[in-house]
Amino acid sequence: MSRIAGRFAELRRAGRGALIPFLEAFDPDPATSAAILRGMPAAGADLIEIGMPFTDPMADGPTIQAAGQRGLRAGATVAGTLGMVRDFRAHDAATPIVLMGYLNPILSYGPERFCDDAGAAGVDGLIVVDLPTEEADLLLPHATRNGLDFIRLVAPTTDDARLAHVLRGSSGFVYYVSITGITGTRTASSEELAAAIPRLRAATDLPVAIGFGVRTPAQAEAAVRAADGAVVASALIDLLAATLDEAGRAT
Repeated sequence: MSRIAGRFAELRRAGRGALIPFLEAFDPDPATSAAILRGMPAAGADLIEIGMPFTDPMADGPTIQAAGQRGLRAGATVAGTLGMVRDFRAHDAATPIVLMGYLNPILSYGPERFCDDAGAAGVDGLIVVDLPTEEADLLLPHATRNGLDFIRLVAPTTDDARLAHVLRGSSGFVYYVSITGITGTRTASSEELAAAIPRLRAATDLPVAIGFGVRTPAQAEAAVRAADGAVVASALIDLLAATLDEAGRAT
């Protein structure tokens, strides 16, 4: 059983949903980013998503775009992000880590090498936002060989025929993009979630985590009532950004 599957099984037995916070690698600098990552499990994180900074993050809103730019200015690379995970694993062997990013840096790094190095570093799952299902064979065989869960994004616009296609080869959990839009903008209503999640349940036995627009404790609570986990990203990055000095440095 993968670390991700094991964690969701534990939470199911405990009768609660997963809190999945997000941080952008190297935002605002490597040391601060690593300290935040190390502190997340004790602060309540059940799983953690780490964003791999990229120059053209098409699904991200202004908050995460700015975090990615700060990370890139601080020297973020794919190898550096994997190094963060490797260092984290020296102190925490239990908390699942998911890398979330875009295909271009992975292609530049080399898909097979990326999956080999991610598995060796202690990564548990991958979310590649702009990888079409039809091109999944670029990564899926290498991910599977390294024990990496391949986590797919499903949107409100994904119809039933497409849903079955997208979920083929998925593992870990399903990431439900709860809005038609970019990160950190609006939030899906409880009614929208209540209508959407049963359709996913009928199509897969995998846990479902809800992201894009979960900004408050009440919204996270609504998300885990409807599904199995809540991904919180922009709200946390906004809090971090508010602590930076005028030059964008950590205080």
